[in-house]
Amino acid sequence: MNKAELVDAIAKDTGLSKKDSEAALKATIETISKELSKGHEVSLIGFGTFGVGKRAARTGRNPKTGETLKIAASKCPKFKPGKALKDRVNKK
Repeated sequence: MNKAELVDAIAKDTGLSKKDSEAALKATIETISKELSKGHEVSLIGFGTFGVGKRAARTGRNPKTGETLKIAASKCPKFKPGKALKDRVNKK
């Protein structure tokens, strides 16, 4: 499912217009992104938790030249599914 299909599904399930559904989806994504960029978690009970993970600095290798290089530490978004979502996916 892509974004357009998701907007269509939201519009169908909620009775909102496609324009309103798209605005709601954009606002949701933007709000989650802002909170993650601040280092906060976003928990949606029954669905899961969006958070920020940390990747340690490490050494890597350029596959083309074989040269060793340093990869800086970084942050990455992560998602931990909730129990209800896991159960639904596993059809329990």
